[in-house]
Amino acid sequence: MTEAEQPIAEPELHSEITCPECGHRKREAMPEAACQFFYECAGCGVVLRPKPGDCCVFCSYGSVPCPPIQRDGRSSGAGSCCAG
Repeated sequence: MTEAEQPIAEPELHSEITCPECGHRKREAMPEAACQFFYECAGCGVVLRPKPGDCCVFCSYGSVPCPPIQRDGRSSGAGSCCAG
């Protein structure tokens, strides 16, 4: 079986976000077909936004990139999954 013929694994739907300001970590559910542009840290209250080149806060601060990026097989910084 070639790589193209292998079934696509289901994306992980949870990611642990780590706040770059205070280090607080929290496991969060990710939307399956959308990007999350803002996230308020439960530890310090700072509002996180994606880093330049990332499509969402999960790609920037999460332990797992967002489901659309997982399905595409791209790295989180490889462009926006929600641009079109």
